[in-house]
Amino acid sequence: MRPAETAARDAFLRACELDVETPKPGNVSIASAGHGMSAAQFIASAQAAAGALFVPGARVGTRILDAMTRTLDVAGCNTNLGIVLLVAPLAAALDDLAPPLSERAWQDATERVLARLTLDDARAAYRAIALANPGGLGDAPEQSVHAEPSVDLRAAMALAAGRDSIARQYANGFRDVFETGLVAVATAPANSPQAITLDVFLSFLAGWPDSHIVRKQGVTVAQSVTGEAERHRARWRTAADARELASWDAQLKARGINPGTSADLTVATLFVAGCLDPARTGVGAARGCDWHGS
Repeated sequence: MRPAETAARDAFLRACELDVETPKPGNVSIASAGHGMSAAQFIASAQAAAGALFVPGARVGTRILDAMTRTLDVAGCNTNLGIVLLVAPLAAALDDLAPPLSERAWQDATERVLARLTLDDARAAYRAIALANPGGLGDAPEQSVHAEPSVDLRAAMALAAGRDSIARQYANGFRDVFETGLVAVATAPANSPQAITLDVFLSFLAGWPDSHIVRKQGVTVAQSVTGEAERHRARWRTAADARELASWDAQLKARGINPGTSADLTVATLFVAGCLDPARTGVGAARGCDWHGS
């Protein structure tokens, strides 16, 4: 693996570590297990998935299926399907780029990767989703994941984009990651990885109803969580709200509410930010990420 590929892989692993090192309301963390899962499973999953996500020249669908197969081998359950679906095209796009890396170049390369997705990519991704068996996954009138796909992966994702924020990234060229996510990184306190992680997470959760909550508990519950996230994001840096966030975390977990899609988007954003600006985010710095840009 070339140094640049190693740096990207390490930035991904650090982003996954921050996902569980940072207490995020409703999500599994080192400080607070939940939903029948522990932080150790998430770390093991990240390490297993990385071996598949960063194989130079691999198809997006192959990366997705191999990453999920390896994840299930070590974790025994679905801990990272959303992360894998998001990171696979971003990682594939890096194959076409060389340092110094820029945000614009990476987003453009990701768009080219998405435009090249095939029916075989869809078949592999569908198999990965079936293996993961994500909670609350229903059926769909077109290109259901419970049947064999007949269109390429981007077209299949576009059909689900209105109801799933991860699918929407395939349709809109990862705009939410490169815009909403990276804007949150830029405005959060510098050199404070956990503060950046929490701010990115709350930005996504406050921005629109979390897809995972919508699937499992319905849109009304998801909208109420979004409203709470807006309130907390406005004041989370205060000591008083830090205590409230811990209380909200316990309440969400007691009700089985997991803002998993917002967490997945957060990891993808931290991965991108860790490669673009490791010094500011502290995401890549711990593992020596050497890809710089703006």
